[in-house]
Amino acid sequence: MVKTTNRTAIFFIRLITSTFVNGYTILTLYFKLMSIKDLYILGIESSCDDTSAAIIYNGKVLSNVVAGQKIHEAYGGVVPELASRAHQQNIVPVVHQALKGANINKNQLSAIAFTNGPGLMGSLLVGTSFAKSMALSLDIPLIAVNHMQAHILAHFIEEENQSVPPFPFICLTISGGHTQLVKVTNYFEFEILGETTDDAVGEAFDKTAKILGLPYPGGPLVDQYAKLGNPKAFSFTKPKVGDLEFSFSGLKTGILYFIQKNIKENPQFIEENLPDICASVQRTIVEILMEKIHNAVKQTGITHIAIAGGVSANSEIRKILKATEQLHGWNTYIPNFEYTTDNAAMIGIVGYLKYLQNSFSDQSISARARLGIEE
Repeated sequence: MVKTTNRTAIFFIRLITSTFVNGYTILTLYFKLMSIKDLYILGIESSCDDTSAAIIYNGKVLSNVVAGQKIHEAYGGVVPELASRAHQQNIVPVVHQALKGANINKNQLSAIAFTNGPGLMGSLLVGTSFAKSMALSLDIPLIAVNHMQAHILAHFIEEENQSVPPFPFICLTISGGHTQLVKVTNYFEFEILGETTDDAVGEAFDKTAKILGLPYPGGPLVDQYAKLGNPKAFSFTKPKVGDLEFSFSGLKTGILYFIQKNIKENPQFIEENLPDICASVQRTIVEILMEKIHNAVKQTGITHIAIAGGVSANSEIRKILKATEQLHGWNTYIPNFEYTTDNAAMIGIVGYLKYLQNSFSDQSISARARLGIEE
């Protein structure tokens, strides 16, 4: 009996001191898991015109506060200088509201995650400076987050009745500044399969809205009017580019010339046909996106498909993607609406995942207006 006990003890001693693939011992891993059972991450997002702060607790959202900026509506688009000034006004109250909503105080925070790029430099600097200062004052880790990676990893926020894509999966990342097909192999391994050669899909929606005289931001309004129209009322030429590449500048020009031509013939053309125009434009854009996804599936053999980014809130894209899932046997993953547009919850979840890997930043980290998704 004594011999058996000794052998068992020796076995566990060896097991405890053995090394895992990532350099952890079982003992280290045990204490690491014990130390993060109450892990609170403050996420800060300020890449464009939304100031947002969120508290993530062990992968779950406790609060997610977003302050928009109405001032840009008068200009029909985001004015960078005005955006950075508004961030300076909003960031303190937004962080305060996030802490209050999560029912914790700042001394309970485990780390601060923030967007360091890509985005508008003035806007990024506000969030970066605030996060660095707060982390320094609280003596807690600082975690820099890639904004585009965060859009994709928002799928891993723990939510009831929300399925999580398994690796590897393909993500169509669509927003006002980006249109990309990305192969996601693990939490921090991304490969761009194809992207836009010029303008982003969100810009195509907003430009269409501007041509039609709709207020900024116009993308959601195009979606609303499209629900009332005939998607086959008008036809628009699709750009001819590579199998996995996108182009929307030519489509925008085609829409502009189409409207100008018809207004000459009938000054009331937009007013009389607004829902049909919106539905037809939206159908064309969605068809382009779906064609590229089909091509990506053919080339990679991956049938787990996710969407992310602000334009993934579009109702037609979500509907068609779900319909295609049933038709082709894909598994599709659509984020909740609150995690599609810019928000700090997606920054916080990346911060949480990076914390688990001890992937921290030091005070020398800086904002980067241009930052590739693979960086």
